[in-house]
Amino acid sequence: MDLTLQVIGHVRSPLTSRADAPRQGDEGAPEADLDLVDEVAPALSGIAVGDELLVLTWLHEGDRSTLTTRPRNDPTRPETGVFATRSPDRPNPLGLHRVTVLALDGNRLHVSGLEAIDGTPLVDLKPVLGAVDER
Repeated sequence: MDLTLQVIGHVRSPLTSRADAPRQGDEGAPEADLDLVDEVAPALSGIAVGDELLVLTWLHEGDRSTLTTRPRNDPTRPETGVFATRSPDRPNPLGLHRVTVLALDGNRLHVSGLEAIDGTPLVDLKPVLGAVDER
Protein backbone atom coordinates (compact mmCIF):
# COMPACT_ATOMS: atom_id res chain seq x y z
CA MET A 1 0.00 0.00 0.00
CA ASP A 2 1.44 3.38 -1.00
CA LEU A 3 0.92 6.12 1.58
CA THR A 4 3.05 8.82 -0.03
CA LEU A 5 2.32 12.32 1.24
CA GLN A 6 2.89 15.45 -0.81
CA VAL A 7 4.39 18.41 1.06
CA ILE A 8 2.15 21.37 0.22
CA GLY A 9 4.31 24.01 1.90
CA HIS A 10 6.16 24.90 5.09
CA VAL A 11 5.59 26.72 8.37
CA ARG A 12 7.42 30.03 8.78
CA SER A 13 7.61 30.80 12.49
CA PRO A 14 9.77 32.62 15.03
CA LEU A 15 9.97 29.25 16.83
CA THR A 16 13.23 27.64 15.72
CA SER A 17 13.56 24.64 18.03
CA ARG A 18 11.34 22.18 19.85
CA ALA A 19 12.58 23.63 23.14
CA ASP A 20 11.17 27.05 22.11
CA ALA A 21 7.73 25.71 21.20
CA PRO A 22 4.81 25.64 23.64
CA ARG A 23 3.16 22.24 24.05
CA GLN A 24 -0.15 23.47 22.56
CA GLY A 25 -1.20 26.41 20.42
CA ASP A 26 -3.26 27.97 23.21
CA GLU A 27 -0.23 28.03 25.53
CA GLY A 28 1.45 31.11 24.09
CA ALA A 29 2.16 30.03 20.51
CA PRO A 30 3.05 32.96 18.23
CA GLU A 31 1.51 34.03 14.97
CA ALA A 32 3.09 32.26 12.02
CA ASP A 33 2.86 31.93 8.26
CA LEU A 34 1.87 28.95 6.16
CA ASP A 35 3.78 29.21 2.88
CA LEU A 36 2.16 26.96 0.29
CA VAL A 37 3.77 25.80 -2.94
CA ASP A 38 2.48 27.33 -6.18
CA GLU A 39 0.99 24.04 -7.38
CA VAL A 40 -1.63 23.99 -4.61
CA ALA A 41 -2.56 27.69 -4.72
CA PRO A 42 -6.00 27.01 -6.31
CA ALA A 43 -6.86 24.91 -3.23
CA LEU A 44 -6.91 28.12 -1.14
CA SER A 45 -10.03 29.35 -2.96
CA GLY A 46 -12.80 29.87 -0.40
CA ILE A 47 -10.49 30.48 2.59
CA ALA A 48 -11.02 33.88 4.20
CA VAL A 49 -9.70 35.98 7.05
CA GLY A 50 -11.35 34.80 10.27
CA ASP A 51 -11.70 31.18 9.14
CA GLU A 52 -10.62 28.51 11.58
CA LEU A 53 -8.49 25.78 10.04
CA LEU A 54 -7.02 22.48 11.09
CA VAL A 55 -3.43 22.44 9.89
CA LEU A 56 -1.88 19.00 9.41
CA THR A 57 1.89 18.94 9.60
CA TRP A 58 4.67 16.38 9.44
CA LEU A 59 6.57 16.79 12.71
CA HIS A 60 9.92 16.24 11.01
CA GLU A 61 11.95 16.32 14.24
CA GLY A 62 9.76 13.68 15.90
CA ASP A 63 11.31 10.40 17.02
CA ARG A 64 9.42 7.70 15.09
CA SER A 65 10.68 4.92 17.38
CA THR A 66 8.97 6.34 20.49
CA LEU A 67 5.94 4.32 21.61
CA THR A 68 5.54 5.51 25.22
CA THR A 69 6.18 8.78 26.99
CA ARG A 70 5.44 10.68 30.18
CA PRO A 71 2.74 13.23 29.28
CA ARG A 72 4.18 16.75 29.07
CA ASN A 73 7.59 15.23 29.97
CA ASP A 74 6.47 15.28 33.61
CA PRO A 75 8.47 12.66 35.56
CA THR A 76 5.68 12.40 38.16
CA ARG A 77 3.19 11.17 35.55
CA PRO A 78 3.00 7.50 34.55
CA GLU A 79 4.44 6.23 31.29
CA THR A 80 1.67 6.39 28.67
CA GLY A 81 1.33 5.14 25.08
CA VAL A 82 1.91 7.94 22.57
CA PHE A 83 -1.51 7.38 21.00
CA ALA A 84 -3.01 8.67 24.26
CA THR A 85 -0.91 11.87 24.09
CA ARG A 86 -0.18 14.80 21.77
CA SER A 87 3.55 13.99 21.76
CA PRO A 88 5.40 14.84 18.52
CA ASP A 89 7.37 11.64 19.03
CA ARG A 90 5.31 8.78 17.53
CA PRO A 91 5.39 6.22 14.71
CA ASN A 92 3.81 8.64 12.21
CA PRO A 93 4.55 12.15 13.46
CA LEU A 94 1.51 13.96 12.11
CA GLY A 95 0.69 17.24 13.84
CA LEU A 96 -2.81 18.66 14.18
CA HIS A 97 -3.10 22.39 14.90
CA ARG A 98 -6.19 24.57 15.17
CA VAL A 99 -5.52 28.11 13.92
CA THR A 100 -7.39 31.21 12.80
CA VAL A 101 -6.55 32.91 9.51
CA LEU A 102 -5.43 36.50 10.20
CA ALA A 103 -4.38 37.49 6.67
CA LEU A 104 -3.97 36.08 3.16
CA ASP A 105 -1.31 37.12 0.66
CA GLY A 106 -1.06 34.96 -2.42
CA ASN A 107 0.12 31.51 -1.34
CA ARG A 108 0.81 32.67 2.23
CA LEU A 109 -1.63 32.44 5.13
CA HIS A 110 -0.84 34.39 8.30
CA VAL A 111 -2.35 32.49 11.23
CA SER A 112 -2.71 32.75 14.99
CA GLY A 113 -1.28 30.49 17.66
CA LEU A 114 0.72 27.87 15.74
CA GLU A 115 3.11 25.87 17.93
CA ALA A 116 4.94 24.19 15.02
CA ILE A 117 8.56 25.18 14.50
CA ASP A 118 10.00 27.00 11.51
CA GLY A 119 10.43 24.72 8.49
CA THR A 120 7.80 22.16 9.54
CA PRO A 121 6.32 20.58 6.39
CA LEU A 122 2.62 21.18 5.73
CA VAL A 123 0.56 18.15 4.72
CA ASP A 124 -3.02 19.49 4.52
CA LEU A 125 -5.43 22.23 5.59
CA LYS A 126 -9.03 21.56 6.53
CA PRO A 127 -11.79 23.91 7.71
CA VAL A 128 -13.14 23.60 11.22
CA LEU A 129 -16.76 22.71 10.63
CA GLY A 130 -19.61 24.17 12.64
CA ALA A 131 -22.99 22.56 13.24
CA VAL A 132 -24.55 24.33 10.24
CA ASP A 133 -21.48 24.59 7.99
CA GLU A 134 -21.98 22.82 4.66
CA ARG A 135 -18.43 22.83 3.28
